[in-house]
Amino acid sequence: MLIGEYIHTLDAKKRLSLPAKFRKELGKKVVVTYGLDKCLFVYPVKDWERVSAKLSELSVGKSDTRGFSRFILAGAVEVDVDSIGRILIPDFLKEYSHLASKVVFAGVYNRVEIWNEGAWSEYKKRIGEQADALAEKLGEVGVL
Repeated sequence: MLIGEYIHTLDAKKRLSLPAKFRKELGKKVVVTYGLDKCLFVYPVKDWERVSAKLSELSVGKSDTRGFSRFILAGAVEVDVDSIGRILIPDFLKEYSHLASKVVFAGVYNRVEIWNEGAWSEYKKRIGEQADALAEKLGEVGVL
């Protein structure tokens, strides 16, 4: 399970060192793609195969599902994890998520999200202020 929050530095060559706690579960190759809320999603290949299979089943006749599938699938790249646990972030993904020198890795069960540090801080504050209301909604559907 991928959980936790870690701050790392994006080097001048656009490489990020994966948190040590995530490396074994992520494996030697990962898939990085556009995420929601201007972050990046990082999946182990085995989980990416399940996600992409579900996306491929969505109707191409509906504009919203067609658009979302394009967004996630066309933005995806397979990235090798080097011998010391680093990945290379392509320019188009770095620009999309506004990654600067400090980034946050957030483990979200079966994926890791990569955030601009400032954007993550703002997001956490906003969600933290809504946590009670969100918990109540989740309780209504039997999650909490």
